[in-house]
Formats: sequence, C-alpha cells, structure tokens
Amino acid sequence: MARTLYIVRHGNTFDSGDTVTRVGARTDLPLSRSGTAQAEALARHFAEEGLAFTDAITGPLRRTRETTEIIMEGQARPPLIEIADFLREIDYGPDENKPEEDVIARIGEDALKAWEERGVPPPGWIVDPDMLMRAWQDLFTYLARRGNQDPALVVTSNGIARFALLAGGAPFEEAHDLKLKTGAYGVLEVLPGRTPHIAAWNVRP
Repeated sequence: MARTLYIVRHGNTFDSGDTVTRVGARTDLPLSRSGTAQAEALARHFAEEGLAFTDAITGPLRRTRETTEIIMEGQARPPLIEIADFLREIDYGPDENKPEEDVIARIGEDALKAWEERGVPPPGWIVDPDMLMRAWQDLFTYLARRGNQDPALVVTSNGIARFALLAGGAPFEEAHDLKLKTGAYGVLEVLPGRTPHIAAWNVRP
C-alpha cells in the first residue's frame, strides 16, 4: 500500500513593501508576518483534512523549521521533527540575496526560464540536480519502508522542492511549472521500488 507524502514549501520571508531578494542556502531568514500566516493556514488545512502526520522532516533553515513547527502545533500527536540537510536550499552563488532584476541582468531571461521549466541551473549557481534527485529518491524509499501507512510531512524550499517533482518521474513536458509557491504543497504517493505517483502539486490552502 502506498504511503502519502506531503511536500511543503515554507511560508513567505518577505512582506508587502519589502525588497524581495533571491534567498538561498546562505541566507537564513525567519518567516515574515505573512509567512507565519501561511504556515498557520497550512496547519488548519491539514487538521481539517484529518491528516495525522507520523513523520515530519524539514530542512535546517529557520524558515523551514518555523513552518514545520507551526504545522505540528495543529497536530494532536505530533511526531519528533527530523532535520535533513539536503532540504536546506540551493546556493545561488553570485545571485544569493540579490533582487530579481539584478539576477536577470546577470543570467538572462532564457537561463531563468530553463531553471523554472526544466530545473537547469544557471551559471554560477551551486546545485547538483542528480544528487538532489537521488536524495529525494532515498527519502521516498526511507519513508515508504517505515512500516506504517500514515502520511508524512516534508518541508523545504523552492529550489529543492522542484527536484522532488522530477525525482517522482514528472516528464519535462508535463512539469512546466516546477516552482512550488510559498505556503503551498504537493502530494506524492510512494511505494518501495516503484516510481512515485504525483497526486497534486502547488496546492495552497
């Protein structure tokens, strides 16, 4: 029987009026006010859906840990939160913490489109797509073999979440929107030794 995995992107780290930058592995921001509200909306949504998570795995950055902790506050019997370092976020190299217009000026629109649509890193970004897809596949196997059928929660960042979708076998022509929005989630059904089934992507309460 398949195990259901909920992959969540953390909430906002910027509020209306803030200068938005490309926040990566080296920029450890907390949730903003709106990001906290997004995490609280996820907690309510999952509780209302009757989801009782028996595994909760998060990246080590504050924004993912805070999102996970808020979701767990809505659980009647929350599990211990595990940290997985590969869920941190990618390193945007020279574009780390730069405004998006500066990023586009350096890499160009075509390079950004290749990243958003096909997961191809622009020059200078520090990311290993093959390693990330293997890490996701290992996590799928680990969770599928834990010996229960209850749902599992994984909280990460945008640059990492897209490789879960690709590791789940989504063909590029069907995965035209790899980006997982802040405060949104995807649903994968995993079985040991099988390609995961992608049940939903970019669901925001």
